[in-house]
Amino acid sequence: MKKSSKRPQMKIPKTWGERIWNAIGYTIFLGTIIFVMRVWKYVPNEVPAHFNSAGEITRWGSKWELLIILIPGIFTATFMGVMERYPELHNYPKRFNETNAKAFYLHSRKMMNQLKNICLIIFSIITLESIFIAMNWWEGLGAWMLPLLITFTFFPLILSFMKRRKIK
Repeated sequence: MKKSSKRPQMKIPKTWGERIWNAIGYTIFLGTIIFVMRVWKYVPNEVPAHFNSAGEITRWGSKWELLIILIPGIFTATFMGVMERYPELHNYPKRFNETNAKAFYLHSRKMMNQLKNICLIIFSIITLESIFIAMNWWEGLGAWMLPLLITFTFFPLILSFMKRRKIK
């Protein structure tokens, strides 16, 4: 039976970058919720509910399905926010030790912070795009939507793993 190792717990102040990411992510997401509440009575009963990889609408659904997009955003922000507070629970490479714990914790927390806020922005973009298309305000991103969302998600992850490799 393997002996479990207890990782050190540390109080590391939030960086300005984390504060800026939070300001951007939460402002866009809360702004989207407020916008949805303001335009709700004008939104048609049917909105785009699913897009294929080419950005074409493959299914229309009830405007209530917009909430199905926003509710996971709230769950994501809550869950990832909790995970941000406890970096000692994250996975680390074998070279993790007490001397580099602070660097790994800070790095991991910053990555979690960015991903949380990127998810909030993505949920907002999808919600707004559905509303704008339903109300004939915009054609949507079309075929650009999937590549942009993938890039928006994976680029910070790749950069983060490259930076993580430099921690000794």
